This record gives sequence, structure tokens and C-alpha cells, in this order.
Amino acid sequence: MDQRLKGRRIAALAADGFEKVELVIPMKALQAAGAKVDVISLRHGNIRGVNLHEPASRVHVNKTIAEANPDDYDGLLLPGGFINPDLLRQSAEAREFVRAFDRAGKPIASLCHGPWVLASAGLLQGRTLTSWPGVRDDLVNAGATWLDQEFVRDGNLATSRGPQDLIPFVKGCLDLFAQDAPLSKKEQQPISRSAPQANEPPEIVVGAMKWLPKPSLRTAVGLGAIAAVFLAAWSRR
Repeated sequence: MDQRLKGRRIAALAADGFEKVELVIPMKALQAAGAKVDVISLRHGNIRGVNLHEPASRVHVNKTIAEANPDDYDGLLLPGGFINPDLLRQSAEAREFVRAFDRAGKPIASLCHGPWVLASAGLLQGRTLTSWPGVRDDLVNAGATWLDQEFVRDGNLATSRGPQDLIPFVKGCLDLFAQDAPLSKKEQQPISRSAPQANEPPEIVVGAMKWLPKPSLRTAVGLGAIAAVFLAAWSRR
């Protein structure tokens, strides 16, 4: 069995709304290669995953960001999902946590919407990467060159577009996290321009929304309760 990551510690930074396969599959592969992986999040307890837009099972949080020390880890995994990186990018603690890995030249691997966090942390100027096509413009506006490729390695940064690229992403993660820091922050040959914008959204996502089932009674009651609390708080203003 491949144990090239034996003794390595990897931080998986995630929040509620993470794309389940983008956290669980790389995490299991890293563990199988000998790494210890800690799930780091905004809060204690269990965070909820999603499959596209559908709620999925939860994952246990090992430490909050405030409790975790980047110096204790050899690399950082940033999964995607629509909600997860949007929450993390608004957290000053999360942004600084990510910056600490980059300052030390430690490996950072991300896919799908995960690079949103890198953009908000101010780490993409002059970098080359990929992501879910829908966040291409955000990354380009943050100073990055965006490529429409299944896997892009640029120094200490490795990225993929989404769940469809998990096989090359996992392979690339194993290679990346096996290297010792500090890694160069620029290995990709200069590219003059980014790949063009998409002409239409991915059909699989549009189709998934079309065929989603109606909310369950439990979900409807929960949303109603949230709305009632919000309206009550608003009426007191």
C-alpha cells in the first residue's frame, strides 16, 4: 500500500455546505496514503455536506479555526460546494489561516468553488489555476490566469474544476502533499491570457435543479420557523 504521506498532517478547511465528494474522497485517499487529516471549520460539532443542491451526510469537525495552528500542518485541502467557500471567505480567521500556509510555501489543493477563499485571502495575483467555470471571472478579477483544464499545478497550488476531475485531482494531491515545504509559489510557465468564459452553465447542474424533489415536511417546517424568527426580530427594529 502507498504510504508516501505517512507522518504528514493535512488540514481540510470546510464549512456547512461543502460538496461531499470533494471533501470525503480526497480525505480518504490522503488517509489511505498515511496522512492524518483534521477537518477544520468555523464551529464545533458536525458540518453538513451537499450533493450539488441536495443535503448530504455530516462530517465531524476536529478543530475550529481558532483552535488550529497552521504550523502543525504540512498542507491544506480546500473543497468546494456553493455554500461552503462563500461562508469561509467572509471569515477573517479563515482568510488568515489560508494565508499562513501560502506564506510558508506549504501545499494548497482546492477544487470547484474552493478557490473563492484564495481570492478573498488575496493570494491569486499572478497565479495560474482552474476552478468551477462559474467562478472564473472572480478569480481572473483577483489577478489569476484561469485555465479550463482538469488539473493545474502552479508551485505550491494545485486546483481542479470540480467533481468530474476527482481522479486527476486526488492523484495530484498525493504528489503535491508528498513534497516538503517551502515549495516555489510559481512553476507554471507564463500564459498570456485566461481561457474564455463559458457560453452556458453546465447542463448537469441545470438538470439537477429541474428534477429536485419538493421539500419534505421537515424542511418546510424548518424554513417556516427560520422565517418566523427573522420576521419577529425585524418587527422589533
